[in-house]
Amino acid sequence: MAKKPAKKRYLKRKVALVETSNLRAIAAQVVHQVSHEQKSLSSLLPPALEKVAASDKALLQELCFGTCRWYHKLDAIKNSLMVQPLGHLDIVVNSVILVGIYQLLEMRIPPHAAIYETVEATEALGFFRLKGVVNGILRNVEREEHWPEELIDTDSEASLLYEYSHPRWLIDKLSNNWPDQWPEILANNNLRPPMTLRVNTLKISRTDYLEKLSQADIEAKATPYAPSGITLEHPIDVNRLPNFEEGFVSVQDEAAQLCCELLDAPKNARILDTCAAPGGKTCAILERFPDADVTAVEVDSDRTERINQNLERMGLSANVITGDASDPESWWDNTLFDRILLDAPCSATGVIRRHPDIKLLRQENDIVPLANIQLSILQASWKMLKPGGKLVYATCSVFSQENSRIIERFISKQSDAALIPIEAEWGTTTPFGRQLFPQAEGHDGFFYACLKKSD
Repeated sequence: MAKKPAKKRYLKRKVALVETSNLRAIAAQVVHQVSHEQKSLSSLLPPALEKVAASDKALLQELCFGTCRWYHKLDAIKNSLMVQPLGHLDIVVNSVILVGIYQLLEMRIPPHAAIYETVEATEALGFFRLKGVVNGILRNVEREEHWPEELIDTDSEASLLYEYSHPRWLIDKLSNNWPDQWPEILANNNLRPPMTLRVNTLKISRTDYLEKLSQADIEAKATPYAPSGITLEHPIDVNRLPNFEEGFVSVQDEAAQLCCELLDAPKNARILDTCAAPGGKTCAILERFPDADVTAVEVDSDRTERINQNLERMGLSANVITGDASDPESWWDNTLFDRILLDAPCSATGVIRRHPDIKLLRQENDIVPLANIQLSILQASWKMLKPGGKLVYATCSVFSQENSRIIERFISKQSDAALIPIEAEWGTTTPFGRQLFPQAEGHDGFFYACLKKSD
């Protein structure tokens, strides 16, 4: 696929937002802040949800997540129907229209109600003169039966965005990295993710917990690769999970659970979990290796607290440190580790289905700086590994630039590092590790590589 020159990244001027209790107006402003102000759904949704009634919270979340998930497709439709673009001061109305189109195409809300409520949201935001524009576009969407053949040039970039609902740079990069798999990766990115659990086998077996779920009328099945994993037929509130507060299970994707099998730690091992927040893998390590001495390091103090909260709920203990993994001299006690898990900060392109705002927040020119950070943390972590020890490198990215190429760059300059081939039924073999792609009703996209330090 021909690659276009990367667009320059720039900061868009903020538009004044309106305090409102109108649910669709709130959703539109959230989508606008994601797409134009580079703010994440995780930071925007909590205060937004406080503005609506409890009965409306699920709808607001669905509108925000769904519109972000299908943003590029919805935007292609909107652009094909607009006579002229909106001015800067009216730009929020673009998001109002997208929220409206999403309801018409992807939700079971009656069309007349979706159109009426979205037009009302336009008024609630103060754009009285644009109510007719919004109404006209949404009524055209309601009437149109042939998308995109009659409205979108099938040879244009708009057609590509309509079909895959991802930014062009991401489509191009994936097609370059994975020429055979990229259409399936993009399709699975647009699916709703399953809810997967990790059973705490210190307290209960997977078989017995599956029975508990069955008794609670919760349909579930064992994961095919992670020995402690369970995938629910339908996502539910964690408070419905039997013995959740007692630490019997945690919510964790199957791909992330595979780290413990790769660590394969010896008895009484000293293990380091770098970039450890929110603590899911730290807890998984302690559940799998209960006699281990585990240190968890996270640079963000707020996220460090999340690690402590998870450990407390699971009834586990670790040495939790707020520190920079790329600068161990500032926190490390100079005692070497038998095993190191490095879950490196990355583009998160393997978990887009869980965080659809990544499509709008991530930019192509983010990847090189991220790769440099990954390599620097890997180099720093290596100094803390015992001779004969093993380091497991992991990311939730599907880009080779953050994965196998990092390992290749590292090994080429580190004479005491050797790649350990991963023999597994999961994922795809690469020259320097194993890549998992997001699967429908299965695991997320993830990458693993195992390195051994020579004696």
